Amino acid sequence: GPTLPNALRDQAEALEEEGRTTMIIRRGDEYLGVIGLADTPRPEAADVIERLRQIGVRRMIMISGDNQRVVDAVARQLEIDVAHGDLLPDDKVDAVRALRDEEDVAMVGDGVNDAPAMAHATVGIAMGAAGSDAALETADVALMADDLSQLPFAVALSRQTRRIITQNLWIALGMVAVLVPATIAGLDIGPAVVLHEGSTLAVVSNALRLLNYSS
Repeated sequence: GPTLPNALRDQAEALEEEGRTTMIIRRGDEYLGVIGLADTPRPEAADVIERLRQIGVRRMIMISGDNQRVVDAVARQLEIDVAHGDLLPDDKVDAVRALRDEEDVAMVGDGVNDAPAMAHATVGIAMGAAGSDAALETADVALMADDLSQLPFAVALSRQTRRIITQNLWIALGMVAVLVPATIAGLDIGPAVVLHEGSTLAVVSNALRLLNYSS
């Protein structure tokens, strides 16, 4: 076919530098122009990343099969710490494994290509409504609404759940540590039952606080 005009090539390269995926349009031997396409972040994405930082997530890393220039452009918009593009599914697995060697990793994904890497993360999180069956089956957590804003809430809720479980274990074990010596020392069965059942009610009441939890 005819040689691509230099002006059109320069325009295409300029669009690619801005993170656009380019398509050259030609009719017969005549070049009509170039179209630049861009993956745009979800409107709530920047706010979600900021909220994750506020609750203590230290590093945000993007791993994607998209062109590196496109990935870099999105990462700049969202202030993501590290962005890796041009990755095949096996490359994503290698990236997650390398991160796991340093610290715990939570991976959010929704596609078939994400599932193998999610399986190697400490916690895999699938976007439920938009997620593929493979991603949903692999994930440890599925956000049933296709809403990124629920991600910080899910992280914060899981931490609060762990705190309450720890508190309940201390309440239960503490009561056992008190009642066993007390009954051996002569505590009547009536007061012992009252104290034991009271601790059970305390554990249940403490757990019920999760119903009203809001991040």
